[in-house]
Amino acid sequence: MSYSQLAQLELLNAINSIKTESELKEFRDVIARYFAQKAQRAIDDLWEEGVINNETIEEWGEEHMRTPYQYEANRS
Repeated sequence: MSYSQLAQLELLNAINSIKTESELKEFRDVIARYFAQKAQRAIDDLWEEGVINNETIEEWGEEHMRTPYQYEANRS
């Protein structure tokens, strides 16, 4: 069994124990915190390796990465 399959089983077991809306909210918060911490560690590693710095972060803050909406082109 793969780690992905094992993780899915663990999540299903955890989800089966959720009985209230507040438990669901707490579960979501735990999952969100886990992925936020994982992302922070990855960013810290990039910083320590010199891949990113203050200038990089400033540049990210200036970026506009949205795809322009083309209403007329998508109209049917």
